Amino acid sequence: MRILPSRLAPMLAALMLSGMASLLVSGITTWRTAGIFDGFLTVWMTSWLPSWCVAFPVIFSMAPVVRKLVSAITVD
Repeated sequence: MRILPSRLAPMLAALMLSGMASLLVSGITTWRTAGIFDGFLTVWMTSWLPSWCVAFPVIFSMAPVVRKLVSAITVD
């Protein structure tokens, strides 16, 4: 079911990619730093949300630069 206009695709891709990447990285970092303990999920989520707030604009703003770099080093 398609409900969003295609012009939002770059923003949606950045939102999803940044959410998944920051969730994974913050989870691993929390686990490596503190281990698994009661309340781990709460600590993880409270560290993930601010990370996502940073990751999304960074990924969204850097995506055109990355696309150009990838285009410059690849061939058809």
